[in-house]
Amino acid sequence: MSTKVVFCWSDISGYMAACWRALHLLPEIDVFVIAFQARTQTAFSDQLMQDIPCRLLNLQERQEANLVKSLVLAESPDVVILSGWFHQPYRHLAFASELSHTALIMGMDTPWWGTWKQHLAPWMLHSFLQRMDRVVVSGERSWQYATHLGVLPAKIVRGLYGIDYNAWFPLWEKRLHTCWPRSFLFVGRYVSAKAVDLLAEAYQLYRCQVSDSWKLVCCGQGPLSSQLQGQPGIDNCGFLQPTQMQKIWQSAGAFLLPSRLDPWPLALVEAAAAGLPIVCTDACGSAVEVIRPGYNGLMIPKDNLEALAKALLILHQRYEDLSTWGKRSQQLAAPYAADIWASRWRELIHNLILDKTS
Repeated sequence: MSTKVVFCWSDISGYMAACWRALHLLPEIDVFVIAFQARTQTAFSDQLMQDIPCRLLNLQERQEANLVKSLVLAESPDVVILSGWFHQPYRHLAFASELSHTALIMGMDTPWWGTWKQHLAPWMLHSFLQRMDRVVVSGERSWQYATHLGVLPAKIVRGLYGIDYNAWFPLWEKRLHTCWPRSFLFVGRYVSAKAVDLLAEAYQLYRCQVSDSWKLVCCGQGPLSSQLQGQPGIDNCGFLQPTQMQKIWQSAGAFLLPSRLDPWPLALVEAAAAGLPIVCTDACGSAVEVIRPGYNGLMIPKDNLEALAKALLILHQRYEDLSTWGKRSQQLAAPYAADIWASRWRELIHNLILDKTS
């Protein structure tokens, strides 16, 4: 008999679709996903959810707590997984009497920053967190926040996210068999948090220091798009669906993510899986897990123009090392493969059900 698991998620993505699909393929797990329908052309396509049992909510539906609860109850779940505490209709599920005997899991990727709001959070979220049987965190920084929230270490599990590792893994060898590309790649939203403005300025500073500068390819969309448009050496490709990105990743020589604020960016994990050396800031939460400075990339302070420009110059000057760094990146990304993610969650769900029935 299979275990019914309902995910109550926010936006869909290529990496989560790969994970849900891998989990649903396990005969002992029956997956159903409730998530947000794509709103704009810059969102991941609903087609990502093909073959995954799901109900995607439109803008109005996602705010209807009664509808959300009825969709969950219709599945008669053994386990309900909530994507954090930020969406009120999902948060209300923790207090639904109909789910009082259902196992509840919360996912969280928010790192510990020590702000006054985070210091108040244990009191504001106490009753909600008391209902959680497990809290699954993305990495070390969110583990720290979970402990500050008062979650017992025995209830905290690492491994919230995974990626479609098999889709990225062949790119290193394909890149190696041609000629390692002399180019930089940025993938993300064109917003201040991702420091797109700083990236554009640092790139021009780098160009002034070399005679044979590499191009910078940017994929994304957002209000800071004008910072990239028409700039020398910058190729702005706009937002692309995952199926359109393979050639972009293959033609990149190194990945850049100079974020000012980025809880646990999956782009770093995907870049590592694609076999790329990586430059990122210490504001990127996932850097703790997948970046080893001087081994497979460089980690720099956030909001530091000179440090970012220098990092680009170092990659340029160490061109012969880039393929080695890229191979090392793949080793660090391997634990996040969707099949490994699914096995980890199967064990988590199995143990949780045993605990609830014992």
